[in-house]
Amino acid sequence: MKSVRAFAPATVANVCCGFDILGFAVDHPGDEVKLTLRDDNLVQVVSIEGDEGRLPREAEKNTASVAVISFLKAIGSSQGVDIELKKKLPLGSGMGSSAASGVAALVAMNQLLGNPFTRAQLVPHAMEAERIACGSAHADNVAPSLLGGFALVREYQPLDIIKVDATETLFCSLVHPHLELKTEDSRKVLRHSISLRDTITQSGNIAGLMLGLTKPDYALIGRSLKDVIAEPIRAAFIPGFETMRKVALEAGALGFGISGSGPTVFALSETRSKAQTTASAVQVEFEKRQLKADVFVSKVNQRGAYIID
Repeated sequence: MKSVRAFAPATVANVCCGFDILGFAVDHPGDEVKLTLRDDNLVQVVSIEGDEGRLPREAEKNTASVAVISFLKAIGSSQGVDIELKKKLPLGSGMGSSAASGVAALVAMNQLLGNPFTRAQLVPHAMEAERIACGSAHADNVAPSLLGGFALVREYQPLDIIKVDATETLFCSLVHPHLELKTEDSRKVLRHSISLRDTITQSGNIAGLMLGLTKPDYALIGRSLKDVIAEPIRAAFIPGFETMRKVALEAGALGFGISGSGPTVFALSETRSKAQTTASAVQVEFEKRQLKADVFVSKVNQRGAYIID
């Protein structure tokens, strides 16, 4: 096998109360990567589609190639590879765009070299790509993109990731306004310390969300989808955010929040019809503010990244 294509899905990180420790995958959109083995030791990004020429082609700066280089170093390989990237996730969207590129490349590279690593063992290499992209090696996007479903990062040192055995009947509404918000910029505005009161509130919410997902208890999920750390600050970057939360809940959503660092917003619902109604209602609110917005509705993706061929 000389060439492999892989797909990695978009993800919703944080999920309100799980800042930097929780995320889940959706069915679409996502990024596609094709890797072709070379006869030398060069790792090259030979083409990128869908980025309007904005992403770096240098191997040490592109998330797909950085992830591959980290992988090859870990297994002591000098294998060269050509990387072709099809970006179907908008940049700076809050849907795990940088993560999807790195994850797809890793899954393809692992396949080409006989799968020396499990999916969980690929996570640290995807995190190195995140470090390049936004300055922080967080795993709340890459872990669910690799593993599917909900993924909880219990600890970073040493890395301890748990795939949450959550209900498979949840539907996600993603509404992406035509705005770009760089992750590194949205992280700069966050407080470096939080009060004991906020710590207790956030801890209660993440614990409640975990229990709600595994029971399942939809009312508990809804009560727990609240963030007192990042969302109160980041919401200012999203015009009409509180109004959108109101219309989402009125449409039947369990909860509403910012996907990753934004500006994409998300909602979780019990049924596809409620998720679609919610997405349409939020899209209208963006349009009222002269912002076009794309809508994606899917079940929570239990599969994660996969080989296309």
